[in-house]
Amino acid sequence: MKTAIDVRWADEIDFLKALIRIPSDNPPGDTVTHAEETANRLEALGFQVERHPVPEPFVKQHGMRSVTNLIVREKFGEGTGPTIALNAHGDAVPPGEGWTSDPYGAEEIAGAIYGRGAAVSKSDFATYAFALLALKEAPGKLNGTVELHLTYDEEAGGFVGPRWLLEQGLTRPDYAISAGFSHAVTTAHNGCLHLEIVIRGRQAHAATPELGIDALEVATPVLAALYEERKRLLGIRSEIPGIGTPQLTVGLIEGGINTNVVPDRVTLRVDRRLIPEEDGNVAEEALIDLVESAAPERDGLEVECRRIMLADPMRPVPGTERLADTLKRHAREVLSEDVRDTGVPLYTDARHYTQAGIPTVLYGAGPQSIADANAHGADEHVMLSDLRAATEVIALAVRDILTQ
Repeated sequence: MKTAIDVRWADEIDFLKALIRIPSDNPPGDTVTHAEETANRLEALGFQVERHPVPEPFVKQHGMRSVTNLIVREKFGEGTGPTIALNAHGDAVPPGEGWTSDPYGAEEIAGAIYGRGAAVSKSDFATYAFALLALKEAPGKLNGTVELHLTYDEEAGGFVGPRWLLEQGLTRPDYAISAGFSHAVTTAHNGCLHLEIVIRGRQAHAATPELGIDALEVATPVLAALYEERKRLLGIRSEIPGIGTPQLTVGLIEGGINTNVVPDRVTLRVDRRLIPEEDGNVAEEALIDLVESAAPERDGLEVECRRIMLADPMRPVPGTERLADTLKRHAREVLSEDVRDTGVPLYTDARHYTQAGIPTVLYGAGPQSIADANAHGADEHVMLSDLRAATEVIALAVRDILTQ
């Protein structure tokens, strides 16, 4: 296995660099060009690639412009063994400022490749594709199927990526491995609720404010209640290592007309992080009740709460332990360090697999910790040593599962 990966190592580096050099920022979420170039390069490697364009109205409903998801299916032996999906996403957050290199340059510096998406998660397009190539070139007694699920809407929630593939009946794997963040094997992660709170009052001249209903004044006790709730949540801790506590952040405030006008409308956007022990619908109802109770009652005043997004937490399902243990065993051998399973306090589109009852873990070309790669920050990068190690670990783990 190691030899098969080494033979194609230069090709794997070139493959990743080429994908970084094609912008696939989300927003705006216009990702078809990247998908087509990825498909062409996979076909040049000998894979048969299915292109699955998502209908435009559904794409736009989720705040994007264009999405084509890719599936590669490789059958080994009689194909009667398990099907393992390897899922990574090709969309990436916009670069932002502060870069010391071209965010689309894919520069190789001091043993690392720099660029937006290098760590999250174009690196795992390469990890999974070249692990699969190594298995094809040394199939042994493998029996089953490996699928590459290369999707393009993780940054928007995964609703037109993995979830769409599953709902359309295009795939039904027995196991899934999704793009990783670190040397650890991730078996659980937080969920997220985005709630919009709209407070509608009545505008009036600042010289006669008593004739209006000041929406910003009403927002004050609502904000105070939200920040008290944030303090309360910090006293709740998940039993899963790495998860921590529920979180609440007021991330956006908009409102007002002009300096000399009583504001008639204020909008708040709240980010509520859910630990795996929580139910998203229950947390949403509680948050709405909190807001409505905090707002004063007054004729002409309206307070509306609207869900923007609800991403449920990823929780282990039966079969997860087998997948995690296999990955940990090989990661320890390849990395020569202790590798554990853990949870992470963010959320990913891997949850769509577990919600469908599919045992799923996150593992790929990650550093020792999430912060080490500057993921979603300036100078995002992946160490070549981590890319090489992850490719071998994935190939070895998949080999074991398809030969048991």
